[in-house]
Amino acid sequence: MTPEGGLLRITYVKSAIGYARNQKETVRSLGLRRLGDAVLQPDNAAVRGMVYTVTHLVAVEAVEAPQVVAGEEPAVPGRKER
Repeated sequence: MTPEGGLLRITYVKSAIGYARNQKETVRSLGLRRLGDAVLQPDNAAVRGMVYTVTHLVAVEAVEAPQVVAGEEPAVPGRKER
């Protein structure tokens, strides 16, 4: 992971079935619902703490902040365009 301040792409790679309830709740709190889901979260201490709790269930990579053009929704990597 990179120094705080950027974004983290967190991907749900292993099921939380059979793990402690707090780990299941942490996965949900990160915004992950199904295996293979990926979310962008800010790189801060709170998110890093949640990721640390479930490192065995998720894959994490640092990404550069997407550039947003006025009036456009930012593209999320891994999401299909409609």
